[in-house]
Amino acid sequence: MHPVLFHIGSFPVGTYGVILAIAFFAGVGLARRQGRMDGLAPASLSDLCIALLIAAVIGAKLLMVLVGLFTPAGQEGAMSFADIFTMGTLRAGGAIHGGIIAAAIVYFWQTRKGHGLPMRTTGDALVPGVALGQAIGRLGCFSAGCCYGTETHASWAATFTDPNAALFSGTPLGIPLHPVQLYTMAGNLIVMALLLMARKRRGFEGQILALYFIFEGIQRAITETWRGDLDRGTWFHLSWLSTGRLTAIGFAALGVILLAMWRKRSETAAA
Repeated sequence: MHPVLFHIGSFPVGTYGVILAIAFFAGVGLARRQGRMDGLAPASLSDLCIALLIAAVIGAKLLMVLVGLFTPAGQEGAMSFADIFTMGTLRAGGAIHGGIIAAAIVYFWQTRKGHGLPMRTTGDALVPGVALGQAIGRLGCFSAGCCYGTETHASWAATFTDPNAALFSGTPLGIPLHPVQLYTMAGNLIVMALLLMARKRRGFEGQILALYFIFEGIQRAITETWRGDLDRGTWFHLSWLSTGRLTAIGFAALGVILLAMWRKRSETAAA
């Protein structure tokens, strides 16, 4: 709706970036609060969150570029190596699941190093904040016009008119679209609520972390139904298997594996 929030001289300040900053601090705040319940040092959690943020930004850009490079030339979303360094690519937020994958790798690596942050307990504290950050971040997507939906004539449709949305994100202008960014925001808030409720009845360390991957995978697989930005690519010649849905399935599968593995370890330790 408003890709550019304001200008500093001739430099445009994007609404997306400002909202992402708000999302980050909100997520960190919730993570610190959850961490205190398990005796985790707030300062250590904040340091970890900064490392995860850097990894997420790089990972999101990298997955977006990889999908573009492997998209056949001539198809929507195809990229060449020269396109990587264009202003449009640099401005784009990237593919969110690429950011989550990269952040997860850094998370497992960092927590294995110690720093007073046990891997599973720390994950339980972090993921409600991750879901909150994702939810707020989708407001940034809605403002920028990226991650747009398919055409609809429902009464709640969103119609984008700002030329910057088309320039930066390829958003169709003047066409009523599903506000899928807001659907995903609602999905992320539901994930956060489910995680916070599950945390009160946590049976073993790591349970909330595993549930996050399951719930996030399910909600993304569902909301992918209304995504209209098909330039993210499809797989195995299946029109329904977009990059977002493929990673969503992987997330859910990983969550099921972690849940079963850590539950078994907990039961074995208690025996």
